[in-house]
Amino acid sequence: MQQREANNGDRLPLFEDDMSTRGFRGKRRDAPSGRVPPGQYLTSDFPVLSAGPTPRISLDTWSLAIEHPARREIGRWTWEGLLGLPATEVKVDIHCVTKWSKLDTRWKGVTFDTLLEATGQPAPTQFVMALCDGDYATNVSVADLEGGKALVAYAYDGQPLAPEHGGPVRLLVPHLYFWKSAKWLRALRFIPADSPGFWESHGYHIRGDPWKQERYEGD
Repeated sequence: MQQREANNGDRLPLFEDDMSTRGFRGKRRDAPSGRVPPGQYLTSDFPVLSAGPTPRISLDTWSLAIEHPARREIGRWTWEGLLGLPATEVKVDIHCVTKWSKLDTRWKGVTFDTLLEATGQPAPTQFVMALCDGDYATNVSVADLEGGKALVAYAYDGQPLAPEHGGPVRLLVPHLYFWKSAKWLRALRFIPADSPGFWESHGYHIRGDPWKQERYEGD
């Protein structure tokens, strides 16, 4: 397993592929005022950094579920079913905890609000755990998902979302650090209380607001 030095001097295990290597060699650009959080630099590339190898997922067997805290499903969509829901396109800035920011990224997908509405039920709790292929998970509050703030994204820059960027589907929560935009999403499970996911259990901040520099526990 390869290692990349984290911003706080610790060394956390990360997998890296060719695209991530190219991305982290990208040129840094000056940050326009008001659009880039403190401590970030701009990149024109799209770096790839993951907690494990990139899964290759068949759309024939893929599905997305929303689960009650008791792990009872309240909604499930096949690939065709997800594409049949009302779609939303957004252009947003994204910010990685490793300090790069990328402006004006274009995504297409289904909002969290649309998915929840399709279940016919209100949110049973105020927190969600995003569960993904590769055993990755991250916690997000309902407040950070609802009101059009989060997208279950299946297209990037006019093309199907590539596997290295989380395809076929990833969570997109652009106002939080990008580790919260979980790749290879398979379920959104409501949880009774805010609980740490993968990176949060390894010292990352429980929420991850880039404007407050909530990178690590205690920030």
